[in-house]
Amino acid sequence: MIYKFRAILDAEEDIFRDIAISDDNTLEDLHNTLVNAFGFDGSEGGSFFTCDEDWVQDEEIPLFDMGDVPGEQKTMADIILSDILYDGQTKILYVYDPFNMWTFFVELAAIEKEDESEETELPTLLFAHGVLPAEAPVKDFNSPISNDDIFGDYDDDYDDEDFDMFDNEDFSDFGYDDSNY
Repeated sequence: MIYKFRAILDAEEDIFRDIAISDDNTLEDLHNTLVNAFGFDGSEGGSFFTCDEDWVQDEEIPLFDMGDVPGEQKTMADIILSDILYDGQTKILYVYDPFNMWTFFVELAAIEKEDESEETELPTLLFAHGVLPAEAPVKDFNSPISNDDIFGDYDDDYDDEDFDMFDNEDFSDFGYDDSNY
């Protein structure tokens, strides 16, 4: 089967690429196709993130295993496209260069049978719209929700005044000698 994707840069301008790739390719193949389609040099890493229909980010799938235990974390090379993207699950987020956060909404737009009569080499760029800016669009991570909204009357954020209550305490019972301070 041929998967046709539209990858849209998270920016105010319309910048997207349509690509076709085989359903038995890996996420790493999709990563390389996106890097080429958008004209990146490929020197930076990236990650895909599974998500729901509202693009709410879930599990990270990085290019390289960066977990504490080698081999424990699945990477892009371990995941076949058809295993995570299909009719019921069509969306995935892609971040290229985690320091600059080039963020893309990638959606499976069509699943088509391969036409044996056509000799189309996959993956391939089908359509390009818009020019990638010189720098990644700036993300506004400021939330309209204040800490007061989140924590309400729960006041467990210790500040200097709260720690004054420990000034006359003797912590020697805990093996701490504060005589030098």
